[in-house]
Amino acid sequence: MYEKDGEKYFVVDSHMHYWNAAPDNWVPGAERYAKGWIECFHAYQGLGPPTTHWPLEKFQKYSEEDLMRDLFQDGHVDVAIFQPTYLTEWYREGFNTTERNAALGAKHPGRFIANTRWDPRDGDDGLKTLAHNVERYGSKGVKLYTAEWREGSRGWTLKDPAAYRYLEACRELGIVNIHVHKGPTIWPLDKDAFDVSDIDHAATDFPELNFIVEHVGLPRIEDFCFMATQEPNVYAGLSVVIGGLMHARPKFFAKVMGELLFWVGEDKMTFGSDYGIWEPKWQIEGFVDWDYPGEEFSDYPRVTTATKKKILGLNAARLYGIEVPAELRLDAPSSSTLAPGTPA
Repeated sequence: MYEKDGEKYFVVDSHMHYWNAAPDNWVPGAERYAKGWIECFHAYQGLGPPTTHWPLEKFQKYSEEDLMRDLFQDGHVDVAIFQPTYLTEWYREGFNTTERNAALGAKHPGRFIANTRWDPRDGDDGLKTLAHNVERYGSKGVKLYTAEWREGSRGWTLKDPAAYRYLEACRELGIVNIHVHKGPTIWPLDKDAFDVSDIDHAATDFPELNFIVEHVGLPRIEDFCFMATQEPNVYAGLSVVIGGLMHARPKFFAKVMGELLFWVGEDKMTFGSDYGIWEPKWQIEGFVDWDYPGEEFSDYPRVTTATKKKILGLNAARLYGIEVPAELRLDAPSSSTLAPGTPA
């Protein structure tokens, strides 16, 4: 729980990872891709404050102790949601798997939600694995990587009939939160495989599911906003938006946040640190203190304390059925609103 100026914030980090990209996990013959992927991630970390940058060796495989300290001890996070990415063509045991995430979560009850993933190219076997992961790990959501390479295929789309089979399975299994990477590419994946247009089709055809578009389609922010405003079940996942822009590109960050608040609205935006690319501490503290930097942004919706509480945790808590302590809900009185002399 983070507290600032008498206001308390319930924080859900809805997009974070526990990966292993160390050289001993690289697939023989695919070393240049495994190496290039993690080095591209590491370069993105440079968009954060210099004091938060890690050496590459640590970045490739940070420890459980690092993660628990950075999220919960120092990082103000109350609940974290694992979002897996497999990349098994490049990483022998996978880059960031459901199993590895869930094993860490089992050691720290109440701290984590272990989402799983699927890939329509896995066919019937993948459907069985999805059902198994829901039963074993209690997964409430999935993370999808439409640009992931597989046996010569360089991506897929949510419009594919094979993908619809999996969306139907999610509906039947009680998975309602579909997180989809739609944003900046990572070498060597193809930029166009991250286009947001397939979200439009799937969201219309599966109104019972929530589509959380991670990274809000950057750099296609206009395409995303105009699509998301017409689809009530499309949400803006702010991983990369806050971590990648708030420090390095403050004016562009203000524009992106203003567009999202205008078109999508504060009730459909969720915070994600994208750990371990960026630590949550500076993102949360910076966002709580943030406002538009000048009058040129006066035509965007104003940002209130309630706006920030929704984005930092209350919206994700609603999507995932996370119980929020009474004193951290929007209707809870804060010390800054109490009459003088009233006990806090």
